[in-house]
Amino acid sequence: MACTSRRRNMSFVTYSPFFTLVLAPFLLFLLCLPAPASAAGSAVLGIDIGTEYLKAALVKPGIPLEIVLTKDSKRKESAAVAFKPSRENGAPFPERFYGGDALALAARFPDDVYANLKVLLGISFGDGNEAVQTYSDRYPALQLEQAPGIRDTVGFRSKKIGDGEGTYTFLVEEILSMQLKQLRANAEALAGNGATIQDAVITYPAYYTAEEKRSVKLAAELAGLNVEAMISDGLAVGLNYATSRTFPSVSDGQKPEYHLVYDMGAGSTTGTVLRFQSRNVKDVGRFNKTVQEIHVLGAGWDRTLGGDALNELIVNDMVNKLLENKKLSEGTTASKIKSHGKTMAKLWKDSERIRQILSANTETGSTFEGLYEEDVVFKYKITRSEFETLAKEHASRVGKPIEDALAAANIKLSDLDSVILHGGAIRTPFVQKELEKECGGSSLLRTSVNADEAAVFGAAFKGAGLSPSFRVKDIRAVDAATYAVKVKWDSDGKERQQKLFTPTSHIGVEKHLTVKNLDDFEFSFYQQIPFGDDENDAPVLGVATQNLTESVKKLSDEYSCAPANITTTFSVRLNPASGLPEITSGSVSCEVDASKKGSVVDDVKGFFGLGKKDEQKPLQEEGESVESVTLQEEPSTPTEASSSTTQTSDASSAQETKPAELKVKIETIPINLKSTLLGRPTLSSEELTRIRDHLAAFDASDRSRALREEALNELEAFIYKGRDLVDDEEFVKTLKGDQLSLLKERVEAASEWLYGDGADASTKEFKEKLGSLNEIVNPALRRKKENSERETKAKILKELLSGSKSVVDLVELQIKSDEDAFSSLVAESSTSTVESSETSSTTATASATDGGIDLDDDPYSSSTTITATSANAVPTAPTYSMYTPQDLASLKTVLESVNEWFDTQSALQEKLTESDDPALTVADMDSRLQEVERKLQHIYGKMGAKKSGSDSSGSKKKKGDGKKKNGGKSKSKTEKTSSKAKPTAKDEL
Repeated sequence: MACTSRRRNMSFVTYSPFFTLVLAPFLLFLLCLPAPASAAGSAVLGIDIGTEYLKAALVKPGIPLEIVLTKDSKRKESAAVAFKPSRENGAPFPERFYGGDALALAARFPDDVYANLKVLLGISFGDGNEAVQTYSDRYPALQLEQAPGIRDTVGFRSKKIGDGEGTYTFLVEEILSMQLKQLRANAEALAGNGATIQDAVITYPAYYTAEEKRSVKLAAELAGLNVEAMISDGLAVGLNYATSRTFPSVSDGQKPEYHLVYDMGAGSTTGTVLRFQSRNVKDVGRFNKTVQEIHVLGAGWDRTLGGDALNELIVNDMVNKLLENKKLSEGTTASKIKSHGKTMAKLWKDSERIRQILSANTETGSTFEGLYEEDVVFKYKITRSEFETLAKEHASRVGKPIEDALAAANIKLSDLDSVILHGGAIRTPFVQKELEKECGGSSLLRTSVNADEAAVFGAAFKGAGLSPSFRVKDIRAVDAATYAVKVKWDSDGKERQQKLFTPTSHIGVEKHLTVKNLDDFEFSFYQQIPFGDDENDAPVLGVATQNLTESVKKLSDEYSCAPANITTTFSVRLNPASGLPEITSGSVSCEVDASKKGSVVDDVKGFFGLGKKDEQKPLQEEGESVESVTLQEEPSTPTEASSSTTQTSDASSAQETKPAELKVKIETIPINLKSTLLGRPTLSSEELTRIRDHLAAFDASDRSRALREEALNELEAFIYKGRDLVDDEEFVKTLKGDQLSLLKERVEAASEWLYGDGADASTKEFKEKLGSLNEIVNPALRRKKENSERETKAKILKELLSGSKSVVDLVELQIKSDEDAFSSLVAESSTSTVESSETSSTTATASATDGGIDLDDDPYSSSTTITATSANAVPTAPTYSMYTPQDLASLKTVLESVNEWFDTQSALQEKLTESDDPALTVADMDSRLQEVERKLQHIYGKMGAKKSGSDSSGSKKKKGDGKKKNGGKSKSKTEKTSSKAKPTAKDEL
């Protein structure tokens, strides 16, 4: 019955129209979808781009949130790239150095060391930009100029790259991409197994504009990285803070926590107010779950207050005191010293060290030899109090980011639970004093996170949360817009504008823009960037409608919609990945009589019971952070909302009691939209191809140079090794004829060439020199190794062959025993057959004299005849208990073959000298040893299996004996008969 029911159910599913027409095609469509990109590579890289340092953290299956180390095993990389003239003649590219290695070259090659590029990203070169001038003053040897093209960005002209000297101009993004590519290479080395990392989440300061964000994204793309998302520094620190904590539940009526992240790095200072809370939301099925939420409420910043600004104070003080040196030439001025590249590189490098020492000590100093002029020896000393006097103006700016952040968030200092400190410059003593003044004491200040790595860990955690390959703590982090966003468009011949988002608007929230335009038009989005007491409107995005006029005509013709009843609406949001405005959809609609025309799709949905379009409403989690606002409608007050709700409820009741006379529905037509990035022009496809090709050629040059260095090092090491070998007596014995003198000559010739003309040789020449030495040394080394190991290996093989003879004897004995037992069993069986025949004849005669009485057989009695027949069954061939003749033959064949080979090769080897190539090699003996051992292992395996089987049957027999003793002494006739039965052949064996 169960099978019949199952067949009926399968038949219903197979032949159901719903399954055939709807469900089967849908499942087939799902199977055809491509696998997500994360399935190919699930590793995610979190990157913190700082002014002075770059840091990266890797998330990969088996590697949870681990800092990517540099090649020097440091946890952070200096944000610098340097070009050094190549030692190889005719090389198309110079040597590249990164991080600390690059900064070490600043004093020698100040014109090609590029550091602290973050401050130049996305800014204009012209119009006397203050950031460009400040950077140029700090690095006077670098040649800054406008980047090629019409983008008006900053470029660097290198004096070591190009067809002619100094003819190539780098984009800032191009140089930054080199640093990011190096970070990526270090991360892939950490991931191992040839892993390729593409996805990344990158931090940015809260004050970054759209142009600066796009500049960071361009650099990442040039480095081969896919930017999954960008996250502000403050939110990244807050995300790292929340990973190990839980917060009050607003679902239970508790108050959220408010914290301010104060981040003072090398280039800037920011303050970010964050709200931490938890909330109960719907989970799968009827269950609920608790999620943690982080919201950015406001931010404040100082773009130029940081460690570099404090270092500049020390550098200026050094220059002023250097001018007092009497050995300086007459006419030397501060401007001349500051324009000297090597001098400024030395002073800036030491200023960082001095500032860090003053954080822990009250005074320090430094000595410079040959500074600015060769005979000048400059000794510099400074105390902490002198430094704080120099930084008096900077100290007054420390609290401003906190005040601005609190004002933007519209909360008071007393509302804060703590001020979380982050960044390297917060360790400066006077900065901590100013923060205590601003916060009314030290009770609010917290060092709850790693001041150097919290941001990069937060970025990596966000990347793990975005990837479907990882399951992490459910933390919903929401960033803020930072800058207000407005939209401008033309309507009725007038330019109209409307503010869509405020600086505190949350990223990802969707808003609706309703306009009166019924013909195709264009509108643009702008960021309102404060500039002094005014605001500049920076264009971000342009949008043009494609079919608005056509759609309005369709509504008028097919549904008789009047122009006054037609509404044009657009859905706009701040992109969750970049925080920049984007338009997600657009539509034109009007109310029509539902009885006149219906949608075919709605009819089909109604037929299958799926509901019509206006009946399908998306489910929303409780407390989900989604905002939908129509801009031209003023928000209603709570009282109005309450009354509106009451009126709607009353209307609903009235509809239930009284049927509606007219059914009205909204007819909507989607609008095709075309978006265009505004602002600084993007790079053309030709320009992108040129830059990528240039970077690829630079990478190929680096790989070629690495191979050359490797070949040079191998040759140099082999020269030293060759000199040691000619003094090794055992090695000399393995050389043939005049090879010793030839080797000495080649070693000396290679040494002279390497440290003479060969200094600028190519990889090919190094390998040729190494090959000429290897053709003598390597064969001799192999002979030396054979001579030293042959005797030991031969002894092992002899002992194994000798011991194998006893194994052969054992196998032969076992097989002979089994065959003897079989012969004995056959003889006994023939005797039993004769006796059984005689007994059968006697029984037949007695039966004939019984008077013909036919009795029924007892169905419960045992058949003695059958028992006798089964007991007398005779096997047709011997049963081997352990080994077969095939095992014996196979073992003998292997042993005879190896013995014969060993005797032959040993005889040949005895005729050879130490300088001859061996006839009996260690590798061949190893191969024969393995062959014999495999065969013996097969024999030993059978022996072990037999022993374990015997032990198991023996234990069962003992248990049976115990049961017999406890069960009583009586036995049935059947048991007595079977106990007298003769043992089988297997029992005897």
